[in-house]
Amino acid sequence: MIQEFLKVPASTLWLAASQTIYMVCFSLLAGTVLGMALALVMVLTRPYGLLANRPIFFVVSSAVNIVRSVPFIILLVAIMPFTKFVVGTRIGTTAALVPLIVNIAPYLARLFENSILEVSEGIIEAAKSMGATTWQTIWHFLLPEARASLVLSVTTGTIGLLGSTAMAGVIGAGGVGNLAINYGYERLNMPLMAVTVLILVVAVQLIQTFGNIAAQKLRHLS
Repeated sequence: MIQEFLKVPASTLWLAASQTIYMVCFSLLAGTVLGMALALVMVLTRPYGLLANRPIFFVVSSAVNIVRSVPFIILLVAIMPFTKFVVGTRIGTTAALVPLIVNIAPYLARLFENSILEVSEGIIEAAKSMGATTWQTIWHFLLPEARASLVLSVTTGTIGLLGSTAMAGVIGAGGVGNLAINYGYERLNMPLMAVTVLILVVAVQLIQTFGNIAAQKLRHLS
């Protein structure tokens, strides 16, 4: 029934969904790790930070700003040689992971940085008075205090990745967005386009709702 209405085989629908989930989950995981590392470097080395170092802060902060200023579709094409070097191919779902990670990591880094900087200076002073090391201050004071805001940052990044996976279709990455363009728009299949948009809207709503609930619970635990 659904196949007849959408005029697309069930296998094609499932493949598109699995490709989108694969790209979002893997790139979000890697981007979160890299983004947190970059954020901590910027927080620690910024002027008056725990490990203040202006040259390092300037280089890392500038690199983050430069990557963030490049539109994803341009970044996607520009780093194709790097993508080829990393995964051995320029096209396909796995190849799309490289530009997706390069795109989302700096974005999350800024969000994480802002979340950590929201922590009260009093928390840091308390850590210092207890003789905590830099790592202990980060792990036991800064991150626990910022965790609710960090969850919301990851939520925002996840929603952004959904949109980026659609553009990744340029290099044959597949996914729900690519399904809507190739099987919906180009073939004038309006029912498929409408259902695809509806699915993405519902997905965004669910992700945002889950993130809000998780952040709220974490605030109550603080």
